[in-house]
Parts: sequence; structure tokens; C-alpha cells
Amino acid sequence: MPRPRGPRRITCRPDCTYFKPAGIPLRDLEEVVLALEEVEALRLADLEGRYQADAADSMGVSRSTFSRMLDSARKKVSEALLQGKAIRIEMADVPQAGPPE
Repeated sequence: MPRPRGPRRITCRPDCTYFKPAGIPLRDLEEVVLALEEVEALRLADLEGRYQADAADSMGVSRSTFSRMLDSARKKVSEALLQGKAIRIEMADVPQAGPPE
């Protein structure tokens, strides 16, 4: 039996939860789903430029877990951009938490 998943601290929720290529009807597109924790990992590492250890502490996860989330998010975004897929951000999987104490 796998170990239960620990809580992740998510301090930002995006205003927009769907992106798609312009000029293509949504019904004709495949979609890639990003978990909210993956979006947070992208924000911390790529937008804020934080080191993985620091970003992992902010989210309340280990550095290796953070690295896996970041790799998964980057792969999904790259797939969507290069293959013309829509990106949907799944908002329901992680409750929002405040900054670490």
C-alpha cells in the first residue's frame, strides 16, 4: 500500500484555468490537465526563480517531490505548446493554504 500523500501549501490560484490555441474550436482540441500543485511548482521555480529546496519548503514537500511535480508540469506544458493542445488547470485537487509559518 502506498504512503498517503501529504498536504501541499498552495499560496496562489490562477485567475484563468483554461488556455487553448487561437483559431481552433475547443471541441477539436485534445487537452492536457495540470494539477494546481504543478502550477504552483511552475510559479515558484520559473516565475519567481527560486531554488528547488526553497520552493519545496514553501510548499511543505521534499525537494525530490517538488522536482517530480516540476518535471511533470514542464512536460505537460511543453506537450500542449508543441502539439497544439489546450491546457486546463484542475482547481479541485488541493485546498488553498496560506504562507508557511
